[in-house]
Amino acid sequence: MVASRRGSGSITLPSGQTMAFHTRTHQEEDLPHATKKTMADHLRKYESLFTLTPQRMRMIVEAFKDTLELGLQKHKQIVPMIPTFVFGWPSGKESGDFLALDLGGTNLRVCLVTLQGDGKFEITQTKYRLTEEQKQDEGQKLFDFCAECLKTFVETNFTGDDGKSLLKPGEMLPLGFTFSYPCTQERIDHGVLIRQDVAAMFRQSIEKYNIPVIAVIFGTGCNAAYMEDVKNIDKIKELGIDEKAQMAINCEWGAFDSFEHEHLPRTKYDAIVDDTSNKPGEQAFEKLISGRYLGEILRLVIVELIDEGVLFLGQKTDKLEVPYVFETAFLSLMESDPTDELLMIIGIFTHFFAVETTLAERQFFRALAMLIGRRAARLSACGIAAIVSKMGYLEEGCQVGADGSLYNKYPGFADRVHEGLIDVFGEKGRNIVTHHAEDGSGVGSAIIAAMTKVRRDAGLYPNV
Repeated sequence: MVASRRGSGSITLPSGQTMAFHTRTHQEEDLPHATKKTMADHLRKYESLFTLTPQRMRMIVEAFKDTLELGLQKHKQIVPMIPTFVFGWPSGKESGDFLALDLGGTNLRVCLVTLQGDGKFEITQTKYRLTEEQKQDEGQKLFDFCAECLKTFVETNFTGDDGKSLLKPGEMLPLGFTFSYPCTQERIDHGVLIRQDVAAMFRQSIEKYNIPVIAVIFGTGCNAAYMEDVKNIDKIKELGIDEKAQMAINCEWGAFDSFEHEHLPRTKYDAIVDDTSNKPGEQAFEKLISGRYLGEILRLVIVELIDEGVLFLGQKTDKLEVPYVFETAFLSLMESDPTDELLMIIGIFTHFFAVETTLAERQFFRALAMLIGRRAARLSACGIAAIVSKMGYLEEGCQVGADGSLYNKYPGFADRVHEGLIDVFGEKGRNIVTHHAEDGSGVGSAIIAAMTKVRRDAGLYPNV
């Protein structure tokens, strides 16, 4: 039977790649497929595995809260609760030119942020893509590359039409540095990653290239941060900081429930993700909620059903057996597919994995994506709820700044977080509202650099 088109089109993936799709007029009778009842039976099993009840969420919140408290009291805890030495909130009146360097997993971004007061700003930025060699090379070479890019950026943006520098002799530009990996800090311009002082390496690179900047802030890419009363941070009492002051805490909450795995609802698929990761046992919370892992969790379910003879009988499935080949972006597309025939899901499986699907299978895949995505959102709500409960914010309510591809792009993620907060706290959960936080790693870093400059110029805690 010749395949003909019932519906066709194309979509653009987040990566920029274009994917074409089409459906067939007959009912895919030429290949054996699972029945609608079979898929419904399997879905019920996965609903029980991936559904998080309000009662279970409240238990997680209590355990999470205890873990946060322990991290504030003692050094070297699983959730480290890292003091950032960022004091208090911005006033909105910060002004001036500040550089921001944002080093992530794939790109280096250099920004010039002009703070104009009244909460307004302008930003000029340049992105530099990191090569695989740079990611794997020794740290000092990577920071030399960062310094080279920074030097080029400064020369480009602070040189007049006459070719002369716009900076006054001896003028130094405050710099905020965001480094998206967990680091411990002993002061604001210090950060140690796996026993390497990365802030010191970066300062060495800046000096090597003679760049007129002051690295006054070492921000880490973090999972959650909040403002804590210094009186509650027992592990830094010897520093003599005023107990009435407030300091931002970088929780690094992705490590919650690592190693012991006592509190989180791990399935066997989560255990496989953990066991085959580059850090088995670590970052247990992150592996359940991060966009890096959600697609892999779904792929493992699909592979299990292939092995059991439920899916894709008589078809080659080798492309689906490659770890991490099923991107979390696919889950987002599957959930947002508006067509009755689920054309987008047809496109994903035919274009990327060369397998044909029935409508019943596609409905199953979308429902499974919803279960995995919803669990991630509800677990994220548990983390937020732990901080809200610890700080006593529930009655008066609070605003939560959120960023990242899951929050910004995954359909319904923010609504599911809010739903989770209501399930934990009841109607008072509506007092906790999340908002998209714009460019915390760039503009936020510059604002912290501005605040730190003001603090140090005033002689307040100059040693941290």
